[in-house]
Amino acid sequence: MIGVWETLIDMSRLKITHLTEYRFAAPVTLQPHRLLLRPREGAEVHIESSSLTISPAHTVKWHRDALDNATAVVDFLAAAQTLSIRSEVILQHFAFAPLDFVVEEHAVNYPFHYALQDRVDLLPFMQSVYPGDEGAIRNWLNRLGLAQPTMQTYALLDFLSRTIAVQFSYTIREEPGVQSPAQTLALGRGSCRDFAALFVETCRYLGLASRFVSGYAHAPATENWSTTTHAWAEVYLPGPGWKGFDPTSGELAGSRHIPVAVARHPESVPPVAGSFVGPAGMKPSLIVDVRVGAL
Repeated sequence: MIGVWETLIDMSRLKITHLTEYRFAAPVTLQPHRLLLRPREGAEVHIESSSLTISPAHTVKWHRDALDNATAVVDFLAAAQTLSIRSEVILQHFAFAPLDFVVEEHAVNYPFHYALQDRVDLLPFMQSVYPGDEGAIRNWLNRLGLAQPTMQTYALLDFLSRTIAVQFSYTIREEPGVQSPAQTLALGRGSCRDFAALFVETCRYLGLASRFVSGYAHAPATENWSTTTHAWAEVYLPGPGWKGFDPTSGELAGSRHIPVAVARHPESVPPVAGSFVGPAGMKPSLIVDVRVGAL
C-alpha cells in the first residue's frame, strides 16, 4: 500500500433535535436511564454545541464506554407521570469522497486474512451474535452464487449491501428490538436496523470484522417533519479502517450519515434505555420526534 487519504469535498452545518417522551397513567419511580444521543466526533463530525433537557428532576453523569461511545447515565430524583428527554446538537459535518481510499494489497481481494496484531483486537467483531442463523445465511449466500466468493473485497461488500436494499422491502417497525437475520431472510422485509444486523452477520460469516452503527441520516426532503434514527454497518478494511455500508439504501456511508454509537450486538445501543417501577400492567405511551436539518 502506498498511502491512504481522503479528500474533503464539502462542509455543512446541521441541527439535530431528538425528543423522547413517555407518558404514564399514574406517577412512577424511574430507574437510571442510559442515553446514547451525542454523535461520535472525528474527522467528519465536529460538535459546535449540545444540550440535554430532561424532566423530572435528575442528575446526569457522562462517560465513554468500551467502544468510545459518549454515554449519559441519568438518575432521577422524583417520581413522575411524564418522562421527557430532549437532545439538541449543532454540528459541522465534513463530507469526504466515500470511495477515496486505498485497501492494503493483501486485502484487496477476498478471501484474505487480517494481520495477527489486528485480529486480536477485531476478534469480538468477527464472532456471530446469532449463531443459530448461520444456516439461513449460508443458504442465502448460496442462492446469490456466493457460496465461496473469490472477488474484490470492496465489490463483495458493495454487492451484499445493494442486494439487501433491492431484495428486501423496507418497513418502519415501531416495536423495540432487532429481527434476527433468519427472520429478515424469511419475511423478506425489515427496518434499517434489521438490514444492518443481516449485513453485519453475513460479513462475520464470511470472516470479515463488522459492527453495528446507530445514528442519524440527513435527508433534505424530510427536514420539515419528524423522521427516525437510522442504522447501518461498518466493516474493518486493512488500510482505511472502519468503512460504513448502508444496506437500507445500498450506498457507502458518507455525507448523509451521522454516527452516534457503534456496537458488537445490534440490540445494545438504543438511544434511550431504562426502566420504571409502577402499578402492574402499566404501559406508557411513547412519543419520538427526530429532526435533522441544515443550517
